Amino acid sequence: MPKVYLAGPDVFLPDAIEIGRQKKLLCSRYGLEGLFPFDNEITTSESGQRVDRLIYRANEAMMRNADLGIFNLTPFRGPSADAGTVFELGLMVGLGKRVFGYTNDASDYAHRVSTSAATGLQTRPLQDAHGMTVENFGNSDNLMIEWSVVEHGGFPIVRNPVKASNPFDDLSGFERCVRLASEALLK
Repeated sequence: MPKVYLAGPDVFLPDAIEIGRQKKLLCSRYGLEGLFPFDNEITTSESGQRVDRLIYRANEAMMRNADLGIFNLTPFRGPSADAGTVFELGLMVGLGKRVFGYTNDASDYAHRVSTSAATGLQTRPLQDAHGMTVENFGNSDNLMIEWSVVEHGGFPIVRNPVKASNPFDDLSGFERCVRLASEALLK
């Protein structure tokens, strides 16, 4: 059974373990073994290693062991995807593994940046409050995120519009992504 690393800011949810369990169950329905970061058992070591370093090492090992990755790219703490998730996406691409992504915010990246209270965009081409250009290609996020998923997974990022009040609880976009990944592996 192909192993799929399940990345995203889901690990910060109050019910992260339950969300991970649900995601793994959906993966198994499509013939995939889900690997959720909380599957790693991290304890403080006698060697004095920092817990955050141990988490990093365990997650990296899990990604190296996975056959592919599915990434929750729903904007997190701002208009873009979670930085840690984006790093993991880059690592998986660098390892030559297939990647798939979804977001529960179907709006374009430029729209999210332009409506962010921290910017105040008023020019064409779009510029932020610091006069820096905001890319406006109609992508769901930064072009490097968008095209890494297309080039290394074969499909665009799944855009799943859900209520803004709770964008991380809806797993329908995730399930569509799992189905695409499963079908792609069967080809």
